[in-house]
Amino acid sequence: MQKLTGKKMSFKDYAVVSSLLFGLFFGAGNLIFPLHLGQLAGHNWVPATLGFLVTGVLLPLLSVLAIAITKAEGVYDVGLPLGTGFALVFMVLIHATIGPLFGTPRTATVAYSVGLQPFLGANNHWGLLLFSALFFAAAFAFSYKENDILSNVGKVLNPLFLVLLTLVFVVAFANPLGQTTGAPVTAAYTSFSTALTNGFLEGYNTMDALAGLAFGVTVVTAIKQMGFRDSKSVSLVTAKAGFFSMGAVALIYLLLIVLGAMSLGQFKLSAEGGTAFSQIVTAYAGSVGQAVLATLLTVTCLTTAVGLVAAFAQDFHNHFPKVSYHVWLFLSCFASFLTANFGLETIIAWSTPMLMFLYPLSMVLILLSVFSPLFKRDGVVYLAVVVCTVVPAFFDMIVAFPKVVSHSTFGLAVGNLRAHLPLASIGMSWIVPALVGLVVGLLVHFVRRNSLPEMVEE
Repeated sequence: MQKLTGKKMSFKDYAVVSSLLFGLFFGAGNLIFPLHLGQLAGHNWVPATLGFLVTGVLLPLLSVLAIAITKAEGVYDVGLPLGTGFALVFMVLIHATIGPLFGTPRTATVAYSVGLQPFLGANNHWGLLLFSALFFAAAFAFSYKENDILSNVGKVLNPLFLVLLTLVFVVAFANPLGQTTGAPVTAAYTSFSTALTNGFLEGYNTMDALAGLAFGVTVVTAIKQMGFRDSKSVSLVTAKAGFFSMGAVALIYLLLIVLGAMSLGQFKLSAEGGTAFSQIVTAYAGSVGQAVLATLLTVTCLTTAVGLVAAFAQDFHNHFPKVSYHVWLFLSCFASFLTANFGLETIIAWSTPMLMFLYPLSMVLILLSVFSPLFKRDGVVYLAVVVCTVVPAFFDMIVAFPKVVSHSTFGLAVGNLRAHLPLASIGMSWIVPALVGLVVGLLVHFVRRNSLPEMVEE
């Protein structure tokens, strides 16, 4: 490393970058979805955990590695082998989904509905409005200066979150509410295969694979500010810090899933993980525990919001430079504030279909980027895989929409077509077509390479 950069990367430097990555990834959904998964899976929590870790940990880690391996600086570069038009559209869709439309507003609504609403009451209509205004004002302030993002998230907000979460785990595992061995199982998790599959799909809700692509520009900027300028050193630092941070995320997911399964010893299955978390904390510490939970959720949600609004502003400023970083930052925060006031239930209902569409596309692009050195990042391979993935992913999106879309004439027609695709019943109709596209793309690539070797050199 020292030969590459002229600067030795210390353990402290790695810890700070890893803390930044952890803080950017770990937000509202990362607390409530694994906890709810534990309640859904009951004593079948092990296969559910394995599935969840694939989309909740392995895939986000691969997204960070994709940025490192391709020397990309953001989601735009990941889609570039398919052309500038596709790359720009893909970037806008990713940032809109994890940004002002769904992901960023969710950070405020979860923090409010789970942390503060129990104190204010469900009928307090002004509470969310005021809280979300203050929340996004804070996110704007923390991310206003680009060179302060590393310090604010990696050194200040994230350690505070870890201290509070550790306190919750120590208390909960010292005095468990029940045993996982006797925890009831819901119908969707009765067998090993169904628990594995549904755990895999539940990992979509974290949005971390999408976030990993979008956070690339934030992470790369922070590493360059530490004195690592050339692309090789930035890639190595990003990759190593990614392993550290996602290892910590995997451990927390495991503890949360077990905690959720144990909670069934005293509580019934909750509607969502936020309610379960509130019940667990209140059972141990009453209103004091609820206050700790409110603080915990607000801190972790704010760290993620800072990363999301900054990544949005940085990427959009890079591609639309006539508008300044600060204007894009304000627009992101203000739009997120407006969307947040539609409420958590509405946000989740409309975000799920977009995730069913974007996650398959993101997964294939991430995997293609990671293994791109094997086929020289040939755009033909990318094109074949993405074309075969986008149609079934679009079908999955349509049938996942609320009834106003999925039960319309168009929605029912799409559902009938989708039913003929393999694995459609488990929400993975895109996998077989994507594999077919991969085989076709690689065959074309190797035939072209053998017949026209000079094209590969170019």
